[in-house]
Amino acid sequence: MTEVKPVSGFLNILKPPGMSSHDVVGYVRRVLHTKKVGHAGTLDPAAAGVLPVAVGTATRLIEYLEITDKTYRAEIKLGIATDSGDDTGKILTCQSDWSDFDMSTLEKVLQKFTGKIRQTPPAHSAIKINGQKACDLLRAGKDVEVPSREVTIYRLELLAHSHDMLLIDCDCSKGTYIRSLCQDIGEALGVSATMAFLLRRRVGDFTAEAALTLEELAEAGEQALLPADKYLSSMQRFDLNPKREKAFCNGLSSTVKNFTAQTESLLVYADGHFIGVGRYDKEREELLPVKVLGR
Repeated sequence: MTEVKPVSGFLNILKPPGMSSHDVVGYVRRVLHTKKVGHAGTLDPAAAGVLPVAVGTATRLIEYLEITDKTYRAEIKLGIATDSGDDTGKILTCQSDWSDFDMSTLEKVLQKFTGKIRQTPPAHSAIKINGQKACDLLRAGKDVEVPSREVTIYRLELLAHSHDMLLIDCDCSKGTYIRSLCQDIGEALGVSATMAFLLRRRVGDFTAEAALTLEELAEAGEQALLPADKYLSSMQRFDLNPKREKAFCNGLSSTVKNFTAQTESLLVYADGHFIGVGRYDKEREELLPVKVLGR
């Protein structure tokens, strides 16, 4: 009887507008005939773009994808404010009585939002308040107060603009809400603003250029799966003595002297095979298993 190798790896999916991230997970389950599927970094149904999906044992690595930086392209509609921060929400205010902004003014305002900033995530979002999603609390008729948070905007570029529209590209840290950024940019300009469209162009090493449509995934099947370790380049590689592979996979630490860890989490290899994620304890001079995947 031929042994069936478990399906495992990452998928780089181009989520279309109109589908939730959960819908994409369901689609992948049906295509690959496996239940163990998860995604990193929820995209709103109206948004499009890169959605990293993990399959099989690779689902244990999702947390490392979620901490990576991201790139977005967003269209900001000026003159309109909605309760959700995007054009799917209820319109709260409309205005049209502002003068056109010149390039110099716009660039100065955008510069204010570059670097470490504080923003308040939208209440119409999946952010959790005391263990419950803010959007679910709103639907239940409860008052929701979302605390502000610090995020980092690495790059904010104005691509195009008109009287009532700005098109921006943004490189940002984990936890950044582009809807909130759009609203805050409008406030800095003295005009109501809402996000009209969002395209996620990158999540860590996953890019829109290399992403597969759902139709392409259906055609490729398991051939579309990507090696998990190849998409975690933000983590340092550690080559473990092959004699300690079994110990690592059994959850045991290994003595490692004269090693300098450059990242908190390490990609651990044995004989060239990726076997999991570890952490180096400098004081004890030991490599500790964190996520064991085995071969």
